[in-house]
Amino acid sequence: MTAPAAAPHVDIDLRVRYAETDRMGVAHHSVHLVWFEMGRTEFCRAAGFAYADLERQERIYLVVAEARCRYKAPVTYDDPIRIRTRLDPVSARLLRFRYEIFHLGQNRLIAEGETTHVPVDGEGRRTTVPAPYATMLAAWSRPADTR
Repeated sequence: MTAPAAAPHVDIDLRVRYAETDRMGVAHHSVHLVWFEMGRTEFCRAAGFAYADLERQERIYLVVAEARCRYKAPVTYDDPIRIRTRLDPVSARLLRFRYEIFHLGQNRLIAEGETTHVPVDGEGRRTTVPAPYATMLAAWSRPADTR
């Protein structure tokens, strides 16, 4: 897939599943991090590789070093949502993904956050993202001046 010319991001649309809700019928706060992971996985796929291949073929793992989520509004079972994922400028030793989750029916932001990842090898030692993968990700990262 060709990288977008401006405002590179990847969107995935889904509906809140019943299993993702709490007793009050609202999406549980922990599921937002799962949705972030879904966005990150699809971002890598759009950039040109499956995250699973990075692990299987290169034995490189992107460890979550930090995760943050700011909750803006609730969503409930079967609400349509969009997960938008962006990547800050790429460093071979650190990746920072940013997320926005929107309620599609009401066209409003329900959560935003970021995850910071450190690449490690199969023994858990810090390493760098292999050059071909870093190049693919860099083509999809947002310019430094659009923070």
